[in-house]
Amino acid sequence: MDKSISAYDFICSVEAELADVFRRIEITEFAVQERVLNAFRENRVAARHFNPTTGYGYDDDGRDTLDRVFAAAMQAEAALVVPQFTSGTHAIFTVLSAILRPNDTMLAVTGRPYDTLVEAIGIDGSAKEGSLSESGINYKELRLDSHGNIQLDMLKKALTERPRMVYFQRSRGYEWRDSLLPWDMQPAFDIVHELSPDSVVVVDNCYGEFTQIDEPTKFGADIIVGSLIKNPGGGLALTGGYVAGKAVHIDRIANRVTVPGIGRESGSYAGGYLAFYEGLFIAPHVVAQALKTVALFARMFERLGLATMPASDAVRSDIVQALRFNTAEELMGFCKTIQSVSPIDSFVTPEPWAMPGYMDEVIMAAGTFVQGASIELSADAPIRKPYTGYIQGGITYGHGRIAAMSVYEMLCAFNKNE
Repeated sequence: MDKSISAYDFICSVEAELADVFRRIEITEFAVQERVLNAFRENRVAARHFNPTTGYGYDDDGRDTLDRVFAAAMQAEAALVVPQFTSGTHAIFTVLSAILRPNDTMLAVTGRPYDTLVEAIGIDGSAKEGSLSESGINYKELRLDSHGNIQLDMLKKALTERPRMVYFQRSRGYEWRDSLLPWDMQPAFDIVHELSPDSVVVVDNCYGEFTQIDEPTKFGADIIVGSLIKNPGGGLALTGGYVAGKAVHIDRIANRVTVPGIGRESGSYAGGYLAFYEGLFIAPHVVAQALKTVALFARMFERLGLATMPASDAVRSDIVQALRFNTAEELMGFCKTIQSVSPIDSFVTPEPWAMPGYMDEVIMAAGTFVQGASIELSADAPIRKPYTGYIQGGITYGHGRIAAMSVYEMLCAFNKNE
């Protein structure tokens, strides 16, 4: 055994305390797995659907069936799976560009969107070429209250201006708060549909898929959008993103992805669709592995007297765990430790850098098979006070367990040297 006996014993004691949490995660996994399996069966998925296509991609049954399977898995009328989406941000911006027109207003009701979207929207006067702001689209924002809840009274007032889009971010980004559970957002969805029925409710669902039995579409979201190199790709999808929701909106988004008048009738993928189908099928299990991993880290930090968000026994809405460190050195040591126990580039030492789309220097541990795949075990942190690191993913719990033991030893070494 490479790890010390003390680290092994400590992690075993933490796992014993998480038995009820792990069981709850497994119950969700089984329920979601059944829905995903039924989506495959009802759409009669066959080996021929994995075949690659080229050129225009007309009559691509693999592509069209994959869209239908995703729609059922995401509890939506329709879905669009796009291998050409390079990231969740790319997928989200495509949705925004498809729905919004000059003089329309986008109302964000969960606070400032994730850092990578700020420039794309053109917030704070940053009207970059091609941004929504440059296109004459207005942006307004409501902060969450001090407890991380949507301010429904402020939402009601804002809806008197009839925004074209009401935007929700499920995950927290780099905020110190709980992520929003699908049912937490339902009262706001209901208010929008009642007071401004022409507004389109869009949810950035990144990091949240399959962490709970039901998706935001079940509770009234018109559109959900996410990345395939996060939860729904199951660690197998090599690229891409998805959009799911009401068919009328999906058709409009398809016109933006390709060409108006052609929409979802074209679009080939020479790589073949096997990884997308198989990744979706195993995603409920992989997400459960990731949830167990981050719960283990949360409980370990609690035992060590360090702050975490959410708590280890929390009902989780995403695969991200925020961890507080005493010093910048500990924070960077954490990311370096995660990198050192990665299957890829374990010999690389990460350093903070000015990453595109982020406001501060960021250090990232990403020894992943798929570049930037957040469903694989990875960690990142902006170098700013308070020193907070974010760990996510873990396609196997065994890997997460090894990483937790290594981080425990790292923290013990720091305390010993103080």
